[in-house]
Amino acid sequence: MSKFHSLQRLSLGMLVAGMPLLAGAQELGKGGSMASGSAGPDGAQNANSQLERCETPKGTLAVVEPQNQVGMNLQRYGLGSPTAVIRMLVQQSNCFQIVERGAAMQNMMQERALSQSGQMQGGQNVGAGQMVAADFIVTPSVVFSDNNAGGVGGGVLGLLGGRAGLIGGLVGGLKFKQAQTSMLLVDTRSGIQVAAAEGSAEKTDFALGGALFGGGGGASLGGYTSTNEGKVVVASFIDNWNNIVRAIRNNPSLIQATSGTASKQNAAASVQAGAAAEGDVMVPKISGAKVLRQAQDGAPELQSLQRSDEVIYLGEERNGFLKVQSGRGEGWVKKILLKKP
Repeated sequence: MSKFHSLQRLSLGMLVAGMPLLAGAQELGKGGSMASGSAGPDGAQNANSQLERCETPKGTLAVVEPQNQVGMNLQRYGLGSPTAVIRMLVQQSNCFQIVERGAAMQNMMQERALSQSGQMQGGQNVGAGQMVAADFIVTPSVVFSDNNAGGVGGGVLGLLGGRAGLIGGLVGGLKFKQAQTSMLLVDTRSGIQVAAAEGSAEKTDFALGGALFGGGGGASLGGYTSTNEGKVVVASFIDNWNNIVRAIRNNPSLIQATSGTASKQNAAASVQAGAAAEGDVMVPKISGAKVLRQAQDGAPELQSLQRSDEVIYLGEERNGFLKVQSGRGEGWVKKILLKKP
């Protein structure tokens, strides 16, 4: 036997012998992936114990589908959109209620179209004005750090030539060195970024030894629970979401939900659609709207407005009244009686 073949066999032996050590390098989950269990009206069941949680939801949240480039990167490793995994993690954390803005949205609109066209049976109660707004939007992203060709592993792969692809899939069980994720949490109404965080993971307990000898077999099935790559991405998203939760959990500016009213409370506290800004011209909704000297009912009347009268909003609101500049000076008008023309 030549020295080359002896060295080749020795390298393979060293590689196989070292694999059990790699498999136990870091414990992030036991079987499947770290995204385990379920979530529903009765709370989370069998969720990962490392997932950070909130006592009560802080409103509703929609998960944005990753951008095209992120989707292409995931497809390189046989992975689809991670939104389903993220949505389950968010619901299990009890920090937000999830609203559907993904694939099922088209079917929801289809049901409403059928109802509007009269095709549904009577009393089905599907129509306009029922959907809940998303108070917050989370945008996920994934970046992979490719394995480098250096070190002992790289030397062995170079030595094996054409067999490098096969053995490369077994070294560490991963086609990349690290999965790094990021999430941006944005207030839907104002567009203000509430929180941003990153997460990362390198290895998971995917039973590398079993995969080597045919016992693992999960990589051919694809997905986030059956591939080594998918498990690492899930671990990174858990780390990522935990960082978001720590950043917002005790923030008093995010309203705690009570009796399912968080969405309405957030809507009232946030920037309102069509809200007047300082300097806007406004008109009364009805004739006879009163301009008062103080922001309270029963205050002396300054002027009675007609439907054609215009006032300038001075940017101050108090007790449900807006301060305006009228033809007879500054005064207060009930907010519900004014609108922008």
